[in-house]
Amino acid sequence: MSLRSALLTLLSSGPSTGYDIAKNFHSSVGFLWHAPDSQIYPELKKMQAEQLLTGYPVPWGSKGATKTEYAITDAGIAHLREWYAKPVAYRPERSEVRLRSAYFEFATDDEARRCLQDHLEHHQQVVDDVQFQIDELHEGSSAIHQSRLAQYPPAEHTKITQFKVFAYEGILQQARAEITWATQGLELLDSFESTGR
Repeated sequence: MSLRSALLTLLSSGPSTGYDIAKNFHSSVGFLWHAPDSQIYPELKKMQAEQLLTGYPVPWGSKGATKTEYAITDAGIAHLREWYAKPVAYRPERSEVRLRSAYFEFATDDEARRCLQDHLEHHQQVVDDVQFQIDELHEGSSAIHQSRLAQYPPAEHTKITQFKVFAYEGILQQARAEITWATQGLELLDSFESTGR
């Protein structure tokens, strides 16, 4: 998946300014595909140049200023359909925390414990954040999701919503597995400390 595919999926819910795209990206699609603002804004301009998006000025503030609002084009929708037609490209795993844990002999017990505790806390925050997104989808309180649903017949709303929840639940399951793994590592450290080894 590329950043542009992620941005196009977001814009398929309706037109949005660059600022709102970045904000909504981090609170929705960003859980599935990370990108900083420094990549998002240039990619929007590239997609506009390639006619996957249109960009047009809209009023901003009270002194005649404007900002750019983007909307997906037919070419952008075609790009999404082509992306879906291709198989997923799986990449080899890269995990710094697992690499570190495999060689904890170079760390003190306190450093090893901090590494695993940080990992656990990070993924607990992921669980909390993603669960919030799932709750919003179930409650119907996500404005961007409501905008997306408005483009489809009511008979399709449940299916669309459930697949969003399904995607987020995949992230939840991964994060919970990481919490379990880090907890097991902390217990392993405790066991060595208790035996003095």
